[in-house]
Amino acid sequence: MELKTKIDAEDGKQYLIITREFDLPVELLFKAYVEPEIVEQWMGTKVLKLENKKHGGYQFETSDANGNVVFRANGTIHDFVPDQQITRTFEMENTPFAVQLEFLEFEQLTGDTSKLSIRIVYKSVELRNQMLQLPFAQGLNMAHNRLQTIVNKLK
Repeated sequence: MELKTKIDAEDGKQYLIITREFDLPVELLFKAYVEPEIVEQWMGTKVLKLENKKHGGYQFETSDANGNVVFRANGTIHDFVPDQQITRTFEMENTPFAVQLEFLEFEQLTGDTSKLSIRIVYKSVELRNQMLQLPFAQGLNMAHNRLQTIVNKLK
């Protein structure tokens, strides 16, 4: 399966650049990142908090069939410009990964297409490389495929 979500990891750098073009207007793509009901669907996780504003915060949580928490992430939103950008921290709880800084940029390409660019900055090159050892690219691509499918229904 082709990975439509592209990840550029330059050797020796502590960041990743992720890009994906969607067959969605930028307003709908942005909505998929800020509406809790939509985020829960494409990310497959529960949104406990999502304050879409400068100095806002968020918290996501995933539980198994027995109700045990298997994933929890949180962060602070540092900048929020509707339909254009979100700057936030991202921390996965109970993992060896340090907090990362994420710059999300939303760009209108045509009336019906848009592009998401995400720059993720890690504490070190080693931590970034550890993340790349995980099935990170495949998981992100699958999530973005779900985003496209779910948000298509909102058109």
